[in-house]
Amino acid sequence: MSHLVLALGLVLAVEGLVMALAPRRIEDALRLVASLGIDQRRVIGLVALALGVLLVWLAGPG
Repeated sequence: MSHLVLALGLVLAVEGLVMALAPRRIEDALRLVASLGIDQRRVIGLVALALGVLLVWLAGPG
């Protein structure tokens, strides 16, 4: 459970840093994502999911 809290804290810290330092870039990125088709967004989401799982697996105990 503590690892989950740590992971969520890291995500929030990175997201908050980006929002604080580059709010206009976030708006640009959201416009870009909104202009993509649903299938393109789905593929991007699946690739991000796979990369996230891979990173968690690589960083796991071992």
